[in-house]
Amino acid sequence: MMTQINGLLASKGIYFLTLLLLLLGVYGMVSCKNYMKKLICMNIMQVAVIFFYLCFAQKKGGTIPVALDTIVNADKYVNPIPHGLMLTAIVVSLGTTGVGLALLTRIKEKYGSIEEDDIIRRENRFK
Repeated sequence: MMTQINGLLASKGIYFLTLLLLLLGVYGMVSCKNYMKKLICMNIMQVAVIFFYLCFAQKKGGTIPVALDTIVNADKYVNPIPHGLMLTAIVVSLGTTGVGLALLTRIKEKYGSIEEDDIIRRENRFK
């Protein structure tokens, strides 16, 4: 039984780690009351998705799809599309983080805190 689990983790362990990273981000988004921590957890989830796609796109014994002097079978090439998509996802992630940090700055200026409970308490006081 233990050898089967070890074999599964050795062959598919990277997917378990990616799932663990994603669940860590989801847990942090749900449980944290600090907006900065929520933003960090959102970035952790984005990294988990990018990591999953890049791990999924790799091929054992694969080579880059570049024109070479030697003829290589098309089966040996690694698909470049997921890598290009993940470069775009990284740029979107950076943009999202920048906008989130700008919003956190404005929230801190307006409410004096980035704690969710403090902001809700202050908003309810004005009603």
